[in-house]
Amino acid sequence: MASGFFAILDDIAALMDDVAVMSKVAAKKTAGILGDDLAVNAEKASGFVSSREIPVLWSITKGSLLNKVIILPVAFLLSAFLPIAITIALLLGGLYLAYEGAEKIYHFIVPHPHSKKEELKSAKSKSEVMALEKERIKSAIVTDFILSVEIIIIALGTVSKEGLSIQIPVVTIIALIATVGVYGIVALIIRMDDAGYKLIKNSTDEKSFKAKLGGVLVAALPKVIKSLTVIGTIALLLVSGGIFAHNIDFFHNFIPFLPSLVTELLIGLVVGFMCLLLVNLALKLKKQLIPN
Repeated sequence: MASGFFAILDDIAALMDDVAVMSKVAAKKTAGILGDDLAVNAEKASGFVSSREIPVLWSITKGSLLNKVIILPVAFLLSAFLPIAITIALLLGGLYLAYEGAEKIYHFIVPHPHSKKEELKSAKSKSEVMALEKERIKSAIVTDFILSVEIIIIALGTVSKEGLSIQIPVVTIIALIATVGVYGIVALIIRMDDAGYKLIKNSTDEKSFKAKLGGVLVAALPKVIKSLTVIGTIALLLVSGGIFAHNIDFFHNFIPFLPSLVTELLIGLVVGFMCLLLVNLALKLKKQLIPN
């Protein structure tokens, strides 16, 4: 009886070891998208008055958790009964990620004066602020849904040859990291300036360590957000380029003399700007056919 119990414990321990190893592999493969998820949400959750930052982030986090609840069972069912659908979803998501990356670069080169943050600053009434807040939350949740699909599918791809006893815990762990880990870090980032102001306020001497640290935190926030945006854009293009390079034969030996990282970045750029061009043409055509 006792030996049977310990045998079960050994099996559980071995299973947990396998889950831990495969979770590390899956985390490495999804790190690029997790980085972009972090950058996107740090940007979308910032720019509000201090009292609204955490409530906005909490709304996005709840939406992200709901996304995972919807995506996880569908992904497992498709993987088991219609694996080709996983590849199709991966490629469609790759197009979206490439488009997002190209759009960010385009907006940097050709600045758009009416950004969401500027609209938020120009909003005067409480109803206008709340309407813009809801719009940004909805936008963040939609983006999170696309990124979550990619994260879960890539994680699922790393354990596709394993049994369900490995697949389910590994992919679920990655999905939770994509929400709890990412949004936890975002919460710390967007509260950096508040922590800095408190340190400055509580210090008796302007030259004290507290005051200097507070000044560094306040000054660092916009730089951190900008850095994350740049890193996130590069990650978007790399991840999308990697998806096409690994799933479409034409891209397997695309520019073979270049390192794979550079090749994937170029593929992401080319596909992204093609998507951007098509979307812009479609929008112009829509305006001509359906004038306001």
